[in-house]
Amino acid sequence: MATWTVHPVPVDSAEARALVRSYLEDIIGRYYGRPAVAGEVDQALADDPADDLVAFFVGRLDGRSLGCAGFRMVDSETAELKRVFVHSDARGRGGGAALLTAVEEAAVSTGASSIRLDTRSDLVEARKLYERHGYCEVAPFSDDRYAEHWFAKRL
Repeated sequence: MATWTVHPVPVDSAEARALVRSYLEDIIGRYYGRPAVAGEVDQALADDPADDLVAFFVGRLDGRSLGCAGFRMVDSETAELKRVFVHSDARGRGGGAALLTAVEEAAVSTGASSIRLDTRSDLVEARKLYERHGYCEVAPFSDDRYAEHWFAKRL
């Protein structure tokens, strides 16, 4: 059985940009129930740029870039998990867990004592992943139009 490797990469690298586009295509398509179009992905990137991420990680399985995750700092002690994604054909094989571990370790090394995120109801796999890894639902902390669930975890 192959194992995941997770490495930090610049968020503006070609590899990171391709994974973020795949992530957005996936979640936009799921939201609308049809394939995303390029303009929607471009608009999503403009609405929520990743240029403030402290760290961005790529997960590789058998040498293929199949997942990503990053974080930004909300304040000196709170990290926010962003862009968590594993390609659908690689889900259920440990990539999400490996990415969460890398982000959490990096957030702690940056001074974070907690991490939070928001997500949608239809992203069932993501919500299950967070719950399995100790994230608890909390009161809303953002008003993002797509946020339907808010999670946090002490690090």
